[in-house]
Amino acid sequence: MTKADVVSEIAAKTGTDKSTVSDVVESFFTVLKDNMGKGTNVYFRGFGSFIVKKRARKVARNIAKNTSLIIEPHYVPAFKPAKTFVENVKKKVKKK
Repeated sequence: MTKADVVSEIAAKTGTDKSTVSDVVESFFTVLKDNMGKGTNVYFRGFGSFIVKKRARKVARNIAKNTSLIIEPHYVPAFKPAKTFVENVKKKVKKK
């Protein structure tokens, strides 16, 4: 499912025009990215949390040149789903 599919489905369910829904969805993502860029976690009760995780310093290897290089500590975005959300998906999605 793409962002356009999400916008279309929300517009159909709410009766709001697609351009308004698209603006809201874009604003949502902008707020999410801006806050996570500041190091702030974003929580949605019953859905999940968008969190900023710290990756520790580590030594990596370049196999082609047979050298080691240091990867400094850095932060990455992550999503942690809520337990209720996980249980809902488990119930509804059938094994193929």
